[in-house]
Amino acid sequence: MTVEEFNKTVDLYADNLYRFILKNIKDEDRARDIVQDTYEKLWMKVSEVESTNAKSYMFTTGYRTMLDLIRREKKQGDMSEVKMSSLGHSRQYSDLKEVLNEGLNKLPEIQRTVILLRDYEGYNYSEIGEIAGLTESQVKVYIFRARGFLKEYIGKMENVI
Repeated sequence: MTVEEFNKTVDLYADNLYRFILKNIKDEDRARDIVQDTYEKLWMKVSEVESTNAKSYMFTTGYRTMLDLIRREKKQGDMSEVKMSSLGHSRQYSDLKEVLNEGLNKLPEIQRTVILLRDYEGYNYSEIGEIAGLTESQVKVYIFRARGFLKEYIGKMENVI
């Protein structure tokens, strides 16, 4: 498709595409944005799209762009539905490092040792095995379990807040 054909396509189908999108989402600004995105995508593929297929390409692309926008907004939710008082808390925020240290202190001694050697000191599995008197596979198991516990512990909101 040439630049002239692209411009002709814009002139011929922009209003139809806009009305199609507007009828589906009922928001003028978002409809304009979707049409703009559609023409941008068409421009990026201008050398690949034939002028005879431009209308169907535009409507397909516009429709898919609209669906992507709707899905993205559905995942994000609407802030007007949220009670703002439920977002705050009255307790003082504790430092994440403190929470991590509390979690480390709750670990069994061997798990705490291997996690500190691996994640804080940077030793590899075989070195940790030599230091702690464990096999390499035991070291991996203890590290896996310790990380799982810490992830669960830090993930609890009452421990962070």
